[in-house]
Amino acid sequence: MMIGDRVFREITDNVWEPSRRLEEMDRANVTMQVLSTVPVMFSYWAKPADALDLSRRLNDHIAEVVRANPTRFTGLGTIPLQDPDLAARELERCVRELGLRGAEIGTHVDANQHFGRLDPLNLDNAALQPIWSTAEKLGAAIFVHPWDMVGKKRMPKYWLPWLVGMPAETSLAICSMIFGGVFARFPKLRVAFAHGGGAFPFTIGRIEHAFHVRPDLCAIDNKATPRSYLATATEPAHFYVDSLVHDADALRLLINLFGARRVALGSDYPFPLGEAHAGQLIESMNLSPEETAQLLSETAREFLGLSSATDH
Repeated sequence: MMIGDRVFREITDNVWEPSRRLEEMDRANVTMQVLSTVPVMFSYWAKPADALDLSRRLNDHIAEVVRANPTRFTGLGTIPLQDPDLAARELERCVRELGLRGAEIGTHVDANQHFGRLDPLNLDNAALQPIWSTAEKLGAAIFVHPWDMVGKKRMPKYWLPWLVGMPAETSLAICSMIFGGVFARFPKLRVAFAHGGGAFPFTIGRIEHAFHVRPDLCAIDNKATPRSYLATATEPAHFYVDSLVHDADALRLLINLFGARRVALGSDYPFPLGEAHAGQLIESMNLSPEETAQLLSETAREFLGLSSATDH
C-alpha cells in the first residue's frame, strides 16, 4: 500500500483470504470473527450511484464468505452514506437478503458535492435520519469506525493521524450523536464505536461540565446530559464501545463507564494497531469469569443480535 511515492505498509493475504483468517483464528483460539470493510473502501467521496455499486459488490462478497463458514464468520455491510436513502435501502438488503448483522460506517460523511455543503456531515445531521430509522426498524447493528481523520494535514509525521486524529474523530462522532439527540430519537438503535470510544471516555468530565456551564452552546438540540447515556448502578450504557485500548487501566475505565454489557472484544485484526493476540488484555486483568466471558463474547453477540454462546 502506497502513500504518494512511499510504501505505507504491506498488505498481506489475511486481509482478504478466508482460509488464512481461519488458520490465524485457530492459532489465537478465536471461534468467530466479524467481517467488515476496510474503512478506506467506504468511498464517501464518490458519486452515490458508484458508491452503491461498490458497496453491493463488497457486501455480496462478505455474505458469500459468511455463508461458506457460518459458524466462524458473521458480517457487517458497508453503505453509501453520502446518499442516506440509498444507504438505507442497501442496509435493508444487507440484513433481509444477505443475512448480515448490520453495517459499519465512518465517523462523518465528506460529501460536499452531493449535499451542496462546504463542510463534512457529522452523524447528528438531519439528512442521515433515514439510516437511523431503518437500522432501528431492522434491529441492525451499526459499527462506527474512524476514517479520514480530523487534523491530518497538520500532523503528517509520527503516525499522528492514527494516534491523535482517530481517537478525536471517534469522540466527535459520539458527541455529535449525543448532543444531536440521535440516541434520544432512536432509543432502540444499537451503535458501537471502535477503539474504546476514542478520546470520549477520557474527556467525559470535560464534556459533562461544558453541558452544564454552557447549555446555550451544548444543550441546544438535546436536553439530556452526556452522562445520562452512560452506565448506572442498574443499567449499562446506551451505546457500545470495543475493548481495543491496549491498557488495563483504560479498559477498567471503560467497564466502569459503560458496564461490561457494553464493552465488546475489539481486535483491529489484521492491522498493526490491533491486538496481536485477540483478547489477551481482557484475559490478563483478573476479572471475574462472568465479566471475562461478557467482554470476550457475550457483549458482541448482544450487539450483533446473535444467540448467546451459553444457548448452544
